[in-house]
Amino acid sequence: MLAIIGGRGLTELANLKITHRQVMRTPFGEPSGAFLFGTLNQHEVIFLARHGFGYTIPPHLVNYRANLWALREAGVSDVVSVATVGGIRADLVPGALVVPDQLIDYTHGRDYTFFSTRITSYRNIDFTLPYSSKLRSRILRSAQQVQQPCLDGGVYATTQGPRLDSIAEINRYERDGADMVGMTGMPEAALARELEMNYASIAVVANYAAGRGDSRLGINVESVNTTAKSAMERVRVILECLVSCDEEDSDGN
Repeated sequence: MLAIIGGRGLTELANLKITHRQVMRTPFGEPSGAFLFGTLNQHEVIFLARHGFGYTIPPHLVNYRANLWALREAGVSDVVSVATVGGIRADLVPGALVVPDQLIDYTHGRDYTFFSTRITSYRNIDFTLPYSSKLRSRILRSAQQVQQPCLDGGVYATTQGPRLDSIAEINRYERDGADMVGMTGMPEAALARELEMNYASIAVVANYAAGRGDSRLGINVESVNTTAKSAMERVRVILECLVSCDEEDSDGN
């Protein structure tokens, strides 16, 4: 089963025909909110609003472990994360959609692994390719089929938040090889890998990162929200196609 985790601008999935809501419990506490079970383009999916349905949970306080654990317990094998980012790379302009293929983790103090308890057996996970190649391909094929431009590849820098970054910090991320910056990419991706779930992301560029483009002297938060909301309509079209696009490819990484 496919799960969609929505971020800024996607706290609900308007095209999801909801069959029921379910509050989940886990050994790691409660997820961000009730799971919405339903059908999208006649295929079963689960939707979860990462920040809560009222957008009340900041990125550093999201219970990522509970979210992923509960999804796995609900029978989810594939997870598509939708998140907004700031564009660092020149072609990542506001409104662009991109499917990242690498990430850098700058977060701290988050519960970043299930292996800090004895609930699961410890092992070293291979994080060479942090996103599922097959699920990334499904997203990109879906975008192509519905004629929604979607850039293939990019390095996602995950920062702590909830504040936005300084110009000097963005310059540092760029020197490190980052193409975009967001606040929720980790530990979500690593936790999914620990649970052997296929995980990929659709990143919505909501603004230029600090010091770039029209964010040269500051970021207009109102404009960020407007851009994100508009771009999410295109994301919904891609997701409708994704649920029926080569489902047999969902097995494996």
